[in-house]
Amino acid sequence: MDLPLTDQLERKQARVAGLLADGANPVRASVWEPPQPSAPERFRNKAKMAVSGTVDAPVLGLADARGLSVDLRRCPLRVPAVEAALPVLTRLITELRLTPYDIAADRGELKHVLVTASPDGELMVRLVCRTADRVPDLRAALPRLREELPGLAVMSVNVQPVHQAVIEGPEEIVLADASLGLGDRLLMRLSLPETEHRPARELPLLLPTRSFFQTNTAVAEALYATAAEWSHDLTGTGGTASRPAEVWDLFCGVGGFGLALADQGRQVRGVEVSAPAIDGAREAARLMGLRPGEVDFAAGDARVLDPAAGVVRDLLVVNPPRRGIGADLAGRIEASGTPRVLYSSCNPVSLAKDLARMPSLRVRRARLFDMFPHTDHAEVLVELVH
Repeated sequence: MDLPLTDQLERKQARVAGLLADGANPVRASVWEPPQPSAPERFRNKAKMAVSGTVDAPVLGLADARGLSVDLRRCPLRVPAVEAALPVLTRLITELRLTPYDIAADRGELKHVLVTASPDGELMVRLVCRTADRVPDLRAALPRLREELPGLAVMSVNVQPVHQAVIEGPEEIVLADASLGLGDRLLMRLSLPETEHRPARELPLLLPTRSFFQTNTAVAEALYATAAEWSHDLTGTGGTASRPAEVWDLFCGVGGFGLALADQGRQVRGVEVSAPAIDGAREAARLMGLRPGEVDFAAGDARVLDPAAGVVRDLLVVNPPRRGIGADLAGRIEASGTPRVLYSSCNPVSLAKDLARMPSLRVRRARLFDMFPHTDHAEVLVELVH
């Protein structure tokens, strides 16, 4: 962090380019476009805070089994809306006597406070508790909390009873209240920047409580805009407009890539294992005025789809978790003859392995997105063609 961000980005670009140049399906130096930088601070749209300390003096930040705590309520990486919410939530913990969780003793009620902010400053607040016992008290506190946090849009309790280093549990209780303006999804109103072939435009995404969204909103906007720019010339098979171009978006989450590419009469199909995320993607498509025939999102395991069956005729988009798409799906994509693939990766190591498994697809373009400044982590988008 002592290095200027431009120097950090130059080193990161060199490291990632070197890593991907050494693989079995190398990424040539000539295909790299200029990297997308990040703001040096106030870029992180979420906070995942372990709760420790005492009920009268809660600590929000880091905690371990030895009783060590680091308070991170003030952090220059987070957007102002998140940082402003943390003192209010700290007071709520004390007022409701929500006992912080003691890791070593395995006792206490409140384990984590999770806060996400939209570009408009609206907030999703999730409290991770051992039980659902305090839900009635939290419901009763909502009117006062809404006054102190006018941007509060979603409030929920996640129940995680297991004594393990797992942040969330399987049960989510959303404290929706229409009279207070509280719903079950956070609207992320993204502003995609203008590119060579695309005007600036809005991309509304709806985040359910247990869905994934990129940590860095501004860089995510650039990522989706780049994917749309790279596919501006997409047409049906044979390079004609004889039929609508077909786009498959695997690991689609709340639909960011698919919805960014869903125009010009294309048919977009998105697949994601999280049913709530799919519900959000469908609602976002309706907000955009897209017809059912233009977009179709379905809940399912993207890894079991078989592109070799001939369903992906024009463009395949994959945005997998850190482990990548894996040998099985990479092999099916390799055998499918899919003419173009956009692969968005948060792990260049697994990306290099997956590229090696698809030797018939060469990288035409690549770009690094500094989603995680001040770290060695990088988001990379590559376009693959036969």
